[in-house]
Order: sequence, then C-alpha cells, then structure tokens
Amino acid sequence: MGRTGNMGRVRHVGDTMVEETSSRTGALVGWVVSAIVILILAADAAVDLFSPSLISAEMEASGFPTSQATLLGLIILVCAVLYAIPRTAVLGAILTTGFFGGAICTHFRLGEVGSPPQLISLVLGIMAWGGLYLRDKRIRELLPFRVAAG
Repeated sequence: MGRTGNMGRVRHVGDTMVEETSSRTGALVGWVVSAIVILILAADAAVDLFSPSLISAEMEASGFPTSQATLLGLIILVCAVLYAIPRTAVLGAILTTGFFGGAICTHFRLGEVGSPPQLISLVLGIMAWGGLYLRDKRIRELLPFRVAAG
C-alpha cells in the first residue's frame, strides 16, 4: 500500500490502482459535521436554560410543563459535552440518539408524523453518528462499509 502525499492511500486491485479517502480528511469532515451537531445542541440547551419563555408554547403543546425546561436544557447540554469530548463521544452519541428518539416519539404521539421537529431530530441523529463514524476509527472498525471492487 503506497501513499500519495495528502491525496490519500492507494491500493492495488488487480491491475488498477484505487485511491481511498484520506483518514485525515475524513476525520476533519467528521469534526465539522460533529461541530454542527454540538452547536445546535448547545443553542437548544441555551434557550432551555436561559430563556424558557421562548419555548413555553411548544413545550405545553407537546405535553411538557415549562418548569421542566431547565432540566431539559441540562440533559441536552450534558449530551453535547459528552459528544464533544473524544473519550466520551460514543456515550454522548448514544445519549443524543436517545434524546432525539424521544423527541421523534413525542411528536409521533401528537400525530405530527413527518413534522419538521421529527425530521430535524432524525437528520441530527444521522449527523451525530456520521460525524463520529468519520472521526473515530473504532466506530469505522465496528461498522465497516465495504465497497465491492471490480
């Protein structure tokens, strides 16, 4: 297996050379995707913690009293911090996925199938795991995507 500078790894498949994505580039993209998820979670937590009146109508419509906004904000913040730290990122991704799943179920229960909050939660969950997949070799080894050569 040879190296082509910063372009990535090259491996031989039969008589042809196949260029693989550089793990450095993949890790960088993974951190960018993860940073988007972290920033969105942090913004959501900030609103819940510092200005719950902004979301009081949405909380009450979904069956949650506004008084639980602070606790909800703390949960979101813990998820974001755990996800941001490389050592605890897998735990953070699991907890974040659980949180997003709960949000999806809440809207499903209200008959809001395919609603923007559900879709946003789904996309953020995919982004959380996609970002972690790209930045953490252990996840790539656990869930390898194989491309058939030839």
